[in-house]
Amino acid sequence: MAVSYDIPLHDIKPLMEVPDSSFAILMIIAVIMTAIVAGGVYLFYRNLKRKKRIDHRKDHYKALKKVDFRDPKRAAYAITEHGRIFADDSERLNETYTNLVSRLDAYKYKKVVSAIDDESRSYYKIYLEMIDV
Repeated sequence: MAVSYDIPLHDIKPLMEVPDSSFAILMIIAVIMTAIVAGGVYLFYRNLKRKKRIDHRKDHYKALKKVDFRDPKRAAYAITEHGRIFADDSERLNETYTNLVSRLDAYKYKKVVSAIDDESRSYYKIYLEMIDV
């Protein structure tokens, strides 16, 4: 029995070429993952840098709280210097600072000065309580 392989098949279509877009999908995923990793590194670096940042207001506030009244001249200068940082925070704080500095002027520009009086110290304590760090 002779079999002929040249029979035309009308019901079966020829093979079609399927477009391969897997490389493009791989590249898109790689770009997205790179952007996510870069964003994570940036956020980590920014957070680390923020923790290292020195807060000058806190430093001045600590120095203002640690003023030593045994040397009235240095105390008056220190209060004036460190208190100036907070004077612009509000109008009320500025008025209190101006009043405090005017009271401390008597202790600044003389060679020999007496101890800072209790009223000036009370203004100093009020000023410290008003500061918001």
